[in-house]
Amino acid sequence: MKNILQFILSGLTTGSIYALIAIGFSVIHNATGIVNIMQCEFITYGGMLTVTFYIFSKFPYFIAIPLSIICVSIMAGLFERVVIRNSKSKDIIILIFITIGASIFFKGLALLIWGSDPFMLPPFSGNQPIKIFNAVIIPQNLWVIGISIITVILLHLFFHKTITGKAMRAVANNKKAAQIVGININRIVFLSFVIGGFLGALAGIIIAPITTTSYDVGFMLGLKGFAAAILGGYGSMGGSIIGGILLGLLENLGAGLISSEYKDVIAFVVLILVIYVKPSGILGLAKVERV
Repeated sequence: MKNILQFILSGLTTGSIYALIAIGFSVIHNATGIVNIMQCEFITYGGMLTVTFYIFSKFPYFIAIPLSIICVSIMAGLFERVVIRNSKSKDIIILIFITIGASIFFKGLALLIWGSDPFMLPPFSGNQPIKIFNAVIIPQNLWVIGISIITVILLHLFFHKTITGKAMRAVANNKKAAQIVGININRIVFLSFVIGGFLGALAGIIIAPITTTSYDVGFMLGLKGFAAAILGGYGSMGGSIIGGILLGLLENLGAGLISSEYKDVIAFVVLILVIYVKPSGILGLAKVERV
């Protein structure tokens, strides 16, 4: 029981990260219909820019972290404005390949800038373990869970209480109808990429003190976040949260109770099973295609 509680606490931490990444995927998908593979690089650049500002430039955390998030959010917005919006083809598959190509480019650029060595960021508030019943948790895990909860609450309020948030929901529900009533689709798409960049950067920053960050750290985290989005129901914010937490729990329980060698495999086995059994995910709605 002690070990299971420990695995659950670890699962909630990693699950919170997957949930943030999954929401980023879903927000952009709802506005554009594409799978934005660049989300992986938003994670990478969030962590690596924090390393640059905090370790190399000696900025304090309360400056380095917001500055990194702002830079990645601007990067995401510029990517949409310069690359996605100006693409001659608007076919979904073409746009997805564009994000794949951009992801490869920015990963190579990160390798040139920071090299291949991993970097470790210090925890936000010490590393003294906290005992919870018979399990222990480090303060950074609490930071990850707490920041994720606050972010989800703020996003919920934004989408349900603000005019812009409601406009984004309208575009996600019916883009043509939203355009007819005067909603600026380009502005919504741009904002969705900015939010995706914000969420990716935040995830990359808060997980770095627990693991490490490097030029390619976003690839695996991004794929698992995508798997979480599919598991919960692609495009659903609630589904992204459930999928992220569930995937984190399954991954850590599987690694602890079976073998850590299978930790990375579990996410993709779950993804394959969900696609096979219930392609719409836990909270996703099945689509009926008329022919």
